[in-house]
Amino acid sequence: MDVGSLETEAQSAIAGAGSPTELEEARVRYLGRKSELKQALRQVRDRESGMGLNALRGRLEAAFMERERALRAAELEHVLAEESVDVTLPGEPIPRGHYHLLTQIRREVEDVFLGLGYEVVDGDEVEDTQHLFDALNMPPGHVTRSPLHTLFLNGDIVLRTETSASQIRVMESREPPVYMVSLGRVYRRDTADPTHFPIFHQVEGLAVDRGITVADLKGTLLHLARALFGEEREVRFSTDFFPFTEPSLGMAVSCFLCDGAGCRTCKFTGWIELLGSGLVDPNVLRNVGYDPEEVSGFAFGIGLERIAMLRHGVPDIRMFWENDLHFLRQF
Repeated sequence: MDVGSLETEAQSAIAGAGSPTELEEARVRYLGRKSELKQALRQVRDRESGMGLNALRGRLEAAFMERERALRAAELEHVLAEESVDVTLPGEPIPRGHYHLLTQIRREVEDVFLGLGYEVVDGDEVEDTQHLFDALNMPPGHVTRSPLHTLFLNGDIVLRTETSASQIRVMESREPPVYMVSLGRVYRRDTADPTHFPIFHQVEGLAVDRGITVADLKGTLLHLARALFGEEREVRFSTDFFPFTEPSLGMAVSCFLCDGAGCRTCKFTGWIELLGSGLVDPNVLRNVGYDPEEVSGFAFGIGLERIAMLRHGVPDIRMFWENDLHFLRQF
């Protein structure tokens, strides 16, 4: 084997390799197991020939390494030149989130009552039975006090089933007049289905002052209905029963989808049942130290989920709790 000719040929192939792939092909050809150099090293019989061939292999390996470094440097330089990033340019915008639909409804309701001069009160989600039941004229045998309905934590401590307890605490702490709304989460032992969920949101309102009448209640709720569902809405009241109001009234709003003509949403009646209300029961006023001969008041309550479901046609209350962005991004 002509060592000089082999080295010249190999060095020329190394220098002429224009890519890592071509360089690897040259490496296999001149240093691979079947290469001429490897075969000669296996057949060597004297020390001098072995030393010469090993020296050649060392020179070629060094040449391959040097050419590999040069190719990598050239490739990096090309990438930096062709694919450079201008760090002074604005980056890609990050999508901005928005309030959950229930939070939007809650703030809208708060704005309505703040505009009427009401106070927004945040109550405790854990309450005692005195403020949640006894003071609201619900006797021990009332169905709401059953463990099948209410989540009891310890003794007379429960997760509130409604936000009315905040009204009792506010009336205990001050003299009339009182104009307030209390919004927040409430809990009931309900089985989840399209219209029920163990956790939901309520807004309850209370007005106590001298000379409060049913006319004040009707005017306030008409204003709320029109603010939430449109200026053309009308309200209709019907008799009902709640332990903490007397008389008690249910309220329906004229259907905002069919404008009273009748559709599936209003069950072809032209009206949608919306909330419960009434004049504050005299016993409730006495329980907080008010004289029902001197002051009177009205109260009402409605679920925020119900407002959202009616206004936006949401078919299942559970959708509010699934955190599905495909649903939430629509609002």
